Amino acid sequence: MEDDAVATFTVPVALRFADVALEAIGAAREEIDALNVYPVPDGDTGTNLFLTLESARQALVDRVEADPACDLTAALAAYSRGALLGARGNSGVIMAQLLGAMLKRIARATSGERAATVFAEAMAQAADAGYAAVGQPVEGTILTVSRAAGDAAVRSAQVPRNRLGHVLRASAAAAREALEHTPEQLAVLRDAGVVDAGGRGLCVVLDAAETTVTGRAAPVAHAALGRHAIPVPLPRDDLRPDGPAYEVMYLLDADDDAVPELRRRLAPLGDSLVVVGGEGLWNVHVHVDDVGAAVEAGIAAGRPHRVRVTHFAEQMERLGGQRDRAGAAEGRSGRKVVVVAAGEGLGRLFAEAGATVVPGAGRRPSTGQVLEAIEATGAAEVVVLPNDRDSVAVAEAAAQTARDDAGVRVSVIPTHAQVQGLAALAVHEPGRSFEEDVLQMTAAARHARSGAVTVAARQAITTAGPCEPGDVLGAVEGDFAVVGEDLYDVAVDVLERLLGGGGELVTIVAGADGDELAERAAAHLASAHPTVDVVVYDGGQERYPLLLGVE
Repeated sequence: MEDDAVATFTVPVALRFADVALEAIGAAREEIDALNVYPVPDGDTGTNLFLTLESARQALVDRVEADPACDLTAALAAYSRGALLGARGNSGVIMAQLLGAMLKRIARATSGERAATVFAEAMAQAADAGYAAVGQPVEGTILTVSRAAGDAAVRSAQVPRNRLGHVLRASAAAAREALEHTPEQLAVLRDAGVVDAGGRGLCVVLDAAETTVTGRAAPVAHAALGRHAIPVPLPRDDLRPDGPAYEVMYLLDADDDAVPELRRRLAPLGDSLVVVGGEGLWNVHVHVDDVGAAVEAGIAAGRPHRVRVTHFAEQMERLGGQRDRAGAAEGRSGRKVVVVAAGEGLGRLFAEAGATVVPGAGRRPSTGQVLEAIEATGAAEVVVLPNDRDSVAVAEAAAQTARDDAGVRVSVIPTHAQVQGLAALAVHEPGRSFEEDVLQMTAAARHARSGAVTVAARQAITTAGPCEPGDVLGAVEGDFAVVGEDLYDVAVDVLERLLGGGGELVTIVAGADGDELAERAAAHLASAHPTVDVVVYDGGQERYPLLLGVE
């Protein structure tokens, strides 16, 4: 196995890690939110980590798309800066610092250096940077887990025969072991019966790094990591009755030599002080009672911007359900549906049905785009239909942010296909109670079986066998089930598979240049299944000549 650093750490590997890490944090987001009892039990650590990694990934993707020939140094710098700019919450800011320090070392790797050694040094430097960024480091947190991961990486790299995969495995395993011991180091975790949320997030990221390099999936926990029902954290008063009332965060343009004085001024104002960044751009996070003093300290150091203030008491009321949900969002009323549409035609369909549409053609939307759509509805209650498996976590993060920031009541129905979104929207009824409306829409989405027809762009191994560029692929419920040569033959095969379990209504959504294929598929159904109703829509989606649904 190749272990030269330059050959191992490449832009494609960075892109793959960005995708795997974001997907993994998205899958663990709700669990991590539920573990969040320190430093404030506000139930948002998983969401904050997701937003941080999403910002990093998007910055990397934008950089590579702008310059496909960009080198690793530029790509990693974009990822680090994206994490810094998008960092949210205490753990998100620390994660941005860990990633920035680690990637800075990897970017300096030279030909002839062992990848195992480079990664080990990167992990050790990341742990050092994490501790240095925190005003008063506390053991039993993400810092402890990072130190254990770094120490294990260094020990493993000292074994001559060990390659990068061995070092990654040792580092990730040590992080998980350290995480299990966090309740022994921090009383608030022990009393709550949970491990540290930020530490759990770091374990997820390290597991994603191991998966990226080795292909090995992360191990499954043998026991629950917390006793509390997701996603309800312990009330603040049970754990931190005398803690600061506000979380203050801002980006700061300032000379590096102004930061020590900034830290000195912020330290006595409260706790959970974290200042990360460098080269003129910093991300500042602190919990205080005097918001003005925290911002004034930033003004004295440089130019604060994107100032964000969270009042913990109001946040906890929302999390605990103590507010009147119907009136929680001041100035908002009614109920709306936000939908991610894969094409212009689908967008028009959803809009005509009264939904607020987020364009998703060609790429999944960002959390910011979905959040903007939720806020733009002006509604107190919002239902979100992501309509894509990869966009569910994005929608969940946006929903959590809308709940926390604006008090909007948001429910995400995890639709994995456009036709499921159409089925859900068809039964939407604002006159029902919110719970009943979500229940009926969810049931409609689940009863809609989905399929698709596309053309392979590259050589690959699918669940239906190997395919070559130009082969026609038929998908059923998100998995490739057919590999063929003719679009119509594959479309018929997929339709027959979908109708094998029965069905009364078939929805055919024609993609770009897919009108004739859709007409032929509808004609087949009229002949072979005359009792089945068929509706055909012009969706305009790219890459998929047909999207199919059966209800």
